[in-house]
Amino acid sequence: MTEAEIPVLVTGGSGYVGTHLVAALLRAGRPVRATVRTLAKEAGLRAAVRRGGADDTALEVVQADLAADDGWAAAVAGCAEVHHVASPIPVAQPDDPDDLIRPARDGAVRVLRAAHQAGVRRVVLTSSFAAIGYTPKPSPEFTEDDWTDPDTPGLAAYPRSKAVAERAAWDFARRNRLDLAVVNPTFILGPALTTDIGSSMFLIQTLREGTTEGLPQHRFGIADVRDVADLHLRVMAAPDAAGRRFLCVADGPTWNFAEVADVLHGRPVEHAAEGPVIHNDRAKTLGWKPRPAATTILESV
Repeated sequence: MTEAEIPVLVTGGSGYVGTHLVAALLRAGRPVRATVRTLAKEAGLRAAVRRGGADDTALEVVQADLAADDGWAAAVAGCAEVHHVASPIPVAQPDDPDDLIRPARDGAVRVLRAAHQAGVRRVVLTSSFAAIGYTPKPSPEFTEDDWTDPDTPGLAAYPRSKAVAERAAWDFARRNRLDLAVVNPTFILGPALTTDIGSSMFLIQTLREGTTEGLPQHRFGIADVRDVADLHLRVMAAPDAAGRRFLCVADGPTWNFAEVADVLHGRPVEHAAEGPVIHNDRAKTLGWKPRPAATTILESV
């Protein structure tokens, strides 16, 4: 079979990042098999892909849940490439951190095991800056060499889950000689292809309407959802990407929520001098060019 006939697997295909990635692959002429937790999401996924300018004829949708083994062997069968995007994202922090950490870790390993058994060429996993920069360090600069320590005092369940899950994925890949690469986005914004109001779009909506109370002052990098999908494709294609992490973040200073609100309301933005510096040099070696963060914020509307 030629490359144009071999399906690419995208887990979490109906999500914020997944829909953009599926659409990008289809626009590039690649057949795609996408997993969803329930087939009730298939119609929405197909509509999202068409909204993203892609023909969904070459899209196959299958059911598989990160919490169960059922369906994963069939989902990966015949695929040479796997983009593992699916991951649990809580609406609120769980009372028991293991309620989030366990499915994130076990789900990642479950997908990698199925990929390894199917003999895939490479897996590109979506992790997060939360697995890189949530442990205090003397320097405010962060690269792919940094890791969040899951045992950091006071660390919330979500960053703990991302650090634990990514570590587990790397451990599995090393033990089984699986070709793995990881994309680590910062806070993802940008236009959604679905009609769901997810956490990113809810934030934009409340900041635009002025209904957010007590804006947190912590600073964060912004990654455009379209640029996350583009980086996934570039990492999958790059021969020397194996075994490497790639930070995905827009150029320039980090942001806080008040500054995002300033952009949304047309006010001038004066970035605070302090805050982390997050480097995206490695991603740029692949020809990746991120959109300006202010453009991403406005186009999220």
